[in-house]
Amino acid sequence: MKKILILLALGFTILLTNCNSSSGNVNNTSGSIIALTNETFKANVYNYPINPQWKYEGQLPAIIDFYATWCQPCKKLSPLLEDLAVKYKGKIIVYKVDVDAEQQLAQSMGISGMPTLLFIPANGQPQQSVGLVSSETLEKKIHEILLVK
Repeated sequence: MKKILILLALGFTILLTNCNSSSGNVNNTSGSIIALTNETFKANVYNYPINPQWKYEGQLPAIIDFYATWCQPCKKLSPLLEDLAVKYKGKIIVYKVDVDAEQQLAQSMGISGMPTLLFIPANGQPQQSVGLVSSETLEKKIHEILLVK
């Protein structure tokens, strides 16, 4: 009976630890695109209400896709970004922000056209690209902006 109670307690501890670890920080290296809200953006990318100057909160370089569900060029860009998230797994993080759902965030970041991509190096200033870009252009920007040593 004592062993069963110990195993149950251990199981609950592991369960609670796993639940807590996924709640706040979305800075993972899963190879999938991670959706951001205003709150997770501030925690993992840039806390713009607190920092007047750009300060990246992440560890790995990142791409943020500011998109809208009704935007046709956004729909064409999405599978390209999904492929790149897998290809560069562990090297970069790919995020997405639905500008209709996160209007305050889009406005705060000055997003006016879609799709807008924000290329964020681990150190340094982000660079923006507006409009549909090819897979080759995306790869070039990843290497020139994000993966430079």
